[in-house]
This record gives sequence, structure tokens and C-alpha cells, in this order.
Amino acid sequence: MTSIPLEDTYIENRVLVQPNDTNNNDTAHGGNVVKWMDEVGAMSAMRFAGQTVVTARIEGVDFHRPIPRGDTALIESYVYKAGTTSVTVLLRVFSEDPLSGERQLTTESHFIYVAIDEEGEPVPVPDLDVDSARAQELHAAAVDNDTDRSRDQ
Repeated sequence: MTSIPLEDTYIENRVLVQPNDTNNNDTAHGGNVVKWMDEVGAMSAMRFAGQTVVTARIEGVDFHRPIPRGDTALIESYVYKAGTTSVTVLLRVFSEDPLSGERQLTTESHFIYVAIDEEGEPVPVPDLDVDSARAQELHAAAVDNDTDRSRDQ
């Protein structure tokens, strides 16, 4: 089986928080934030697996602070763990001021995706390569985040 470098799965995407994306507090609706996370997480998982993926599990979602209307939601995603047919993706969302670029962490989670074939059946995924310095840095951050979340529960 081939091996895919972790850093090849790293994706950032931005969404400008518009009035239709907000709740009664004029901040991004939590459901929209989770949707954006799921979309970007799936992109990382598909890039890794080379297959279509489906969301199998969301390991809780920690909302630390809101994202105000007019700010950009910056979604950061990458695969940090690979099983036989599944991958675990770290997702972090930042509120980013579009004028200054100033960022604040708002949301964190781990999503698990399963690679599937054309019939919707699970298929094997490649091995995860964490040999580069950047991959080791990202992997350590994800594992630390996973451990911190486990302690909080």
C-alpha cells in the first residue's frame, strides 16, 4: 500500500460570514460552522484516501468563541490518523478579521471519515507518512489536541 504525506492533506478554506449565516446574536450559526468543517474535512480525507469519503463520526465540537458577521471563518484541516478504511481529521476554525488578518481560535473537533467505493462499500486507505518536519509538527499538534479533549470529557 502506498503512503501519503500528512502535509499533502492540509487544507485551509475561508468563508465570509454573511447575514444569512448568522443566528440571533449576529454571529455564525453553529450548524453552519459544523457544515463548513465537514466539507473541508472531507476534502482532506478524500485527498488522502484517493476515494470518496463519508462522515462516520464527529468527536464532539468545542465552540470556544463566536465568529461575528463580517469576519472570515478560516477552516484548517488535515488527516493525522489512518486506520484500515477510515481516517481521522483535525479541524480547527478561526475567526479572522478580513482587514487586519488577526485570528482567534473559535472551534475545534476531530471528524472521522470512511473511504468508500462506487457501491458505497468501505475500501482500504493508504498509510500516513509523518516523516517530514512539518508532518511531525502537525501530527504532534493533533495528538496533543486529541489528548487534551479526552481529559476535558
